[in-house]
Amino acid sequence: MNIYRGKLDATTIKRGFFSGLEVTWQLARIVVPIYFIVTFLKYTPLMNFITSIFSPLMGIFGLPGKAAIALVLGNLVNLYAAIGAMVSLSLTPKEITILGIMLSFCHSLPVETALARKIGLSPLNVILVRASLAIASGILFNLFLK
Repeated sequence: MNIYRGKLDATTIKRGFFSGLEVTWQLARIVVPIYFIVTFLKYTPLMNFITSIFSPLMGIFGLPGKAAIALVLGNLVNLYAAIGAMVSLSLTPKEITILGIMLSFCHSLPVETALARKIGLSPLNVILVRASLAIASGILFNLFLK
């Protein structure tokens, strides 16, 4: 059943095409630089330092220490920054899944906490609930995924 009753004309197609290009450009401005920065870090001693520092904590989730970069970027910047980092880190499908699930609960904390405050929620409670859900889901999915 086709519920679209409008007319699909050249103007609509053109507007959709250029809107798609605009969204692609906005996302690429975040993802591409992060990808190159993280790829560059892989060839520096800083990546080994980050990996060694965060390996014990990230191991709880079945993630390598370097995955902390994607988790931090996702929490502080946005999901697209985390995606750019994840792509350049050469993670396994299991690791990508766990990171994705964790970030679905807890991402863009500065922006979303500010929005929660505006609607009258406690910022601390919002962060605690979201971070707890991310941690619990990371642990559980590490146990259940093979």
